Amino acid sequence: MQNTETDAQDIQLDAPLAPKRTRLEEFWRLFRKNKLAIAGMVFFILFFFLAIAGFGLTRGDNPLLDPAMVRLQDKLRPPLAKPNLERLQANEIPRLGVYIFGTDDLGRDVFARMLQGSWVSLTVGFVAVGIAVLIGIFLGGIAGYYGNRHIRVGQLLAAAFFIVGALLLVGKLIWSGSALLIGGAGCIFISILMKKAAKAKTKSAGTRFWYFNTISIDTVVMRFVDIMLCFPSFFLILTVVALLPASIYNIMIVIGLTSWMGTTRFVRAEFLSLREQDFVAAARALGLSNFRIIFRHMVPNAVAPVLVSATIGIATAILTEAGLSFLGFGVPPPHATWGNILSDGQRFIFDAPWLTFVPGIAILIVVLSFNLFGEGLRDVLNPKLRERN
Repeated sequence: MQNTETDAQDIQLDAPLAPKRTRLEEFWRLFRKNKLAIAGMVFFILFFFLAIAGFGLTRGDNPLLDPAMVRLQDKLRPPLAKPNLERLQANEIPRLGVYIFGTDDLGRDVFARMLQGSWVSLTVGFVAVGIAVLIGIFLGGIAGYYGNRHIRVGQLLAAAFFIVGALLLVGKLIWSGSALLIGGAGCIFISILMKKAAKAKTKSAGTRFWYFNTISIDTVVMRFVDIMLCFPSFFLILTVVALLPASIYNIMIVIGLTSWMGTTRFVRAEFLSLREQDFVAAARALGLSNFRIIFRHMVPNAVAPVLVSATIGIATAILTEAGLSFLGFGVPPPHATWGNILSDGQRFIFDAPWLTFVPGIAILIVVLSFNLFGEGLRDVLNPKLRERN
């Protein structure tokens, strides 16, 4: 009898004190406690589906909602105004039967233009942040994993030849750029030939010079990050966009190429911590390649701050695109963006204030929702910041 009671007590002690939760269930349990983050996520989802709907409803030769339809008879109509059926042709009558957000100075439906602008803003935000995240993970991973290694003279010369040669090719100096690229390939060939000589006990002066350690990889990457952070990002983007042809693709690329520095710092900090962990040492002991250790074991563990940075970065990219379009350097016509709608409405701030308030409030709500959502993700994914309960 006593043995039976002892076994029952052992079974109760071995039983879990709390029900087991999956990682997703634990994430949602903590995330739903932040009401502002929940509101941000809801607006994020609504904006996502609204942008997709805008893409489907405003594209094509005969779209359901035409953002480029000019109706001079109905210009500067207030929100919820009905069209003047007596002065409009059959194909000019809005499909919804009412101007939800009114019309602009050319009689274009502001609601249709806002839908088209939502797709442009979403595309610019996601593509620009995607470019920035890829660059940040690559450079941050190199700085964090290989940071204590030094660049040798031969590697430095090869990199200099390749970089300058590529810049000359972009500047359409074909012969000079090609010669420098060939010089970079020659540096690599020389390093291969001198590999055996470098392992010998007695090395010649040329071999010692070619394999002389100059500067660490971490120093190069992080000083480059510091240099990029010294430039005012918006004015740098404004200068580059002014020199390049007006294109939505150029806007995405330029914003992405000038906003990767924060991601690089996050990833480098995580890699510096992770490379000293036991699972990384075990992976090295098993003979796994550096490529597999980095992308299979370290990147998944370092992705949490990157997600937060990317979420907030989308809001920054949308705001930057709106600012560029407001100044006339953004996405060119006939694409409608929230920035150029706002820019067109500033001339009618007293006669048609909805042309300013509608895109301005939309930008405010979307940027605020992305920031709240990103802050909520940060609190949940960072165990040092979330509440222990």
